[in-house]
Amino acid sequence: MKNEKIKFYYGLVLIIVGIGVFFRIPRVMDQVAEIEFFRHKLVAVRFCFYMLGILLVTSGIIRVKKK
Repeated sequence: MKNEKIKFYYGLVLIIVGIGVFFRIPRVMDQVAEIEFFRHKLVAVRFCFYMLGILLVTSGIIRVKKK
């Protein structure tokens, strides 16, 4: 019982962090654009950030549904 609650709340945390990544991307991309190395790779960096958010939300949903 206790282990199921921990998995449920861990899933909720993953979902919240994933949603937070989506809100944070536009602000972070401005900072990343200032770095010389990443200036020409912004599409790839943005893709990776969005993929990270999608994976976090998806894994959180899977954890919450399994509980």
